[in-house]
Amino acid sequence: MLHAVLLIAGLVGSNIFMTFAWYAHLRDLSAKPWYLAALVSWGIALFEYLLQVPANRAGHQVFTISQLKLIQEVISLSVFIPIAILYLNERPSWNYLWAGLCLLGAVYFVFRSPRPSREATPQVTALGTEVSDSRVETPTAMSGSNPPTRSDHGPPL
Repeated sequence: MLHAVLLIAGLVGSNIFMTFAWYAHLRDLSAKPWYLAALVSWGIALFEYLLQVPANRAGHQVFTISQLKLIQEVISLSVFIPIAILYLNERPSWNYLWAGLCLLGAVYFVFRSPRPSREATPQVTALGTEVSDSRVETPTAMSGSNPPTRSDHGPPL
């Protein structure tokens, strides 16, 4: 649970910085040369990365990469909409609602299947090195002698 809280808090903070890095120059630095706006944005983005990297590392302890990406997108839109309306004076639109509903659908599909166990027996890669991560496909599994198994992305098509 702590990993999920650290992930959410870190991504909310990082998305606030990133939204300002990407869009605040349109309001505040529009009369300045583009390279000055880029340097200021880059400086703001540093703080985004200082929050995002540890948040994703904590989150990866309990979520798959696909789940992390969808959590990021939901938080990104949740942070962007208030900033766009309140700070950048964007007019609210029904499209924000439709985009949010599409993201909820994506969240459903990514989170509907359980995460595979990371506690697998060590496996050997094609190069002969031992790997303990259960997500690595062994040569036997790739050869087709075993039936396909459910992956992080749902059942095979």
